[in-house]
Amino acid sequence: MENIVFLLSFSIAFLALFLCYYAHVRISKFQESVKDMDWATLANMTGEVSTVKKTIQTLNNRLNGLHSPKAADEEIMRYMANKQVANNNNTKIIGG
Repeated sequence: MENIVFLLSFSIAFLALFLCYYAHVRISKFQESVKDMDWATLANMTGEVSTVKKTIQTLNNRLNGLHSPKAADEEIMRYMANKQVANNNNTKIIGG
């Protein structure tokens, strides 16, 4: 029984040591990759990410048919026709 507890605790401690070393290696690689980054670079990257996000949203809307130029043109024409009909019905003819 004591051997099982000893082996279990030893294996858990060894696993924890290995995971800590793995985390240390990953953090070291990350710190090395961002060592030369300054605030201007970060601002440029943020702007580029927002631009790409906006482009992807526009493309998805076009693919889904929500941002179809044809539908917008038809809606504008329908609005203008309804407005013109309403203006023609509201005009009073004044004559002698």
